[in-house]
Amino acid sequence: MTEDWRQGGFGLYIHWPFCEAKCPYCDFNSHVSRTIDQRAWRDAYLSELERSAAETKGRVLNAVFFGGGTPSLMDPEIVADVIAAIYRLWPVANDLEITLEANPGSVEAGRFQGFRDAGINRVSMGIQALNDADLKRLGRIHNTTEALAAFDIARSTFERVSFDLIYGRQDQTLENWQHELKQALSLAIDHISLYQLTIEQGTAFGDRYAVGKLRGLPSDDLGADMYSATQEICDQMGMPSYEVSNHARDSAQSRHNLIYWRYGDYLGIGPGAHGRLTQNGNRFATECFSNPQRWLDTAQNGKTEKPREQLARSDQASEFLMMGLRLKEGVNLDRYTALAGSPLPVSKVTRMQDIGMVLLTGNRLTVTNQGFMVLNAILAELLSD
Repeated sequence: MTEDWRQGGFGLYIHWPFCEAKCPYCDFNSHVSRTIDQRAWRDAYLSELERSAAETKGRVLNAVFFGGGTPSLMDPEIVADVIAAIYRLWPVANDLEITLEANPGSVEAGRFQGFRDAGINRVSMGIQALNDADLKRLGRIHNTTEALAAFDIARSTFERVSFDLIYGRQDQTLENWQHELKQALSLAIDHISLYQLTIEQGTAFGDRYAVGKLRGLPSDDLGADMYSATQEICDQMGMPSYEVSNHARDSAQSRHNLIYWRYGDYLGIGPGAHGRLTQNGNRFATECFSNPQRWLDTAQNGKTEKPREQLARSDQASEFLMMGLRLKEGVNLDRYTALAGSPLPVSKVTRMQDIGMVLLTGNRLTVTNQGFMVLNAILAELLSD
């Protein structure tokens, strides 16, 4: 029987853990460092790539993603060395997607040509807001003028450019968001990620919220209205959602992220990077040590990972459902049954269908537009004992 991961593809994620400043809403593994030995990091990545390739010989690589942190702070020469090693170590798809996350400061924008020469063919920009007051509130170090200038450079340098916006910001009205979203969609992009602001523990925003000092956040009703307006406007402007927070024109979906959501295998390299890897019929969850110096120090001897966790088939089935139902295309329930060893209870699917949360078409289960607003509740119901 074909290994399950092949239905989702095979990807590689490389984590660069450094930023120029730490945003108050960010709970990613990112750090501010005054000095970075880029050559040491290059050598560490190359060593880890060699180790990972030995475990995945012959696999065709479908996508590569440089995430962070702010990987556009990497020297383009380092990125070029890493990409050259990737082509040497794996057979790759003819249309291999290689994405680099970038912040729209002028320093990074001037390096875009270097990244293209290195082999990057898609850029994802963290713009986050299109007005200076909110950018400052979000802790961003660029202003709107710099963001739009950097976007113009990126668009003229790369065939594929995406950017992120955050909505549900402090004191943001529905009308403000509708206007801003239409402005963003008018920029001739082919992909956009739209995230509702969430307050995470362990972040500066989380600390402020806990003591009542983060005021002006939207009510649940306003948040729902903003989500509905987002779907309506994006549909009208030819950028329908293909995942809860991601919108794209035809054939412009992020191939790397689709590997996650379609529950393929992916290698995670770099501090704090997670992965899913199938070996000899068993699937493992991998996680690298998050401290950058510890990861760097252990890269040369291949000890960058925490002990791997072998995933039970039931856990794989749950992960498959949680990831796949985020997609508009939904999930194939035959695949769920093969992983779980038994089908989803008909009574639960029927109950969710009766109240308009999901649709069952043949063996494919999809979430409705109404259901996406309460996706976590749907998953909890479907996966409850």
